[in-house]
Amino acid sequence: MKPLYRTLCLLVLVALCPSSRASEHAHPLPKPGSDLVGRIDVVKAREEDTLVDIARRHQIGQEEIVLANPGVDRWYPREGTEVILPSRYILPSGPRRGLVLNAPEMRLYYYPLPAEEEFSQVQAFPVAIGRMGWETPVAETTLVSKERNPSWWPPESIRREHAEQGDPLPAVVPPGPENPLGRHALRLGLPGYLIHGTNKAFGVGMRVSHGCIRMLPEDIEWLFERIPVGTPVRIVNQPVKVGWDGDVLYLEVHPPLEEDQVNREHLAETVWRHIDQAVGNQFIVLDKVEIQAEINRPSGVPREISGTLF
Repeated sequence: MKPLYRTLCLLVLVALCPSSRASEHAHPLPKPGSDLVGRIDVVKAREEDTLVDIARRHQIGQEEIVLANPGVDRWYPREGTEVILPSRYILPSGPRRGLVLNAPEMRLYYYPLPAEEEFSQVQAFPVAIGRMGWETPVAETTLVSKERNPSWWPPESIRREHAEQGDPLPAVVPPGPENPLGRHALRLGLPGYLIHGTNKAFGVGMRVSHGCIRMLPEDIEWLFERIPVGTPVRIVNQPVKVGWDGDVLYLEVHPPLEEDQVNREHLAETVWRHIDQAVGNQFIVLDKVEIQAEINRPSGVPREISGTLF
């Protein structure tokens, strides 16, 4: 009976693995008046690790782990170095339903419709977005179709770019390991734009696409199996987020998109405008040193910026 017992245990572990991976992204929605989800974790680098390896192992975007760990070498963090996993977030402003992509953050939030879950929650996934010149557009749209094992018909503009680089593309790239769409694709109401997997997972969390939204293979598979056609999709541009956790105010700043040409002065104006809107007519003590530090060097991590609420 022992071999059978071990086999059954193995089958149970395999069955549980996908959901346990997905649970790393799942967070109960905060109570009304609160805006933060998740938590910050710290791990120690192994001798063979790069920050990119650690990010991939914990399903975190490449640039966000670099931002959260200033002074740690991306390619050689050194064994035993403590590495912050930036897995706490201020939710983007606006409706909390369907899919919400915050472009500067390079994170996709999924708020399942109430009928799909017993309790309200949000899933937060790292994504890759369009690089400069191929920007992912700010828009409101819907999910119009889903395709498993998609073929890729590269547009003429992309084929021309590849040809100029000495890397010509065929008219159609069939499903398989060479297909940059991966094994799952979600088509948006914006013509030509998809949320899809990738055959280059280390690019997730960077601006590397031609405008589409790339997800880690295991993340898009999880989402593909659960999200219904017709789900609303919002793509927003919110490099600055301010939110409450109980009576404590937090600030989260990401580097603005290059094409927006936001200098430090303009970023500071945006930060203080968001803080003023959040505080309203309340009297609180603000940590101006912490606020200025985030303006000078955005970390992408929520920082506590308030003291006692009067």
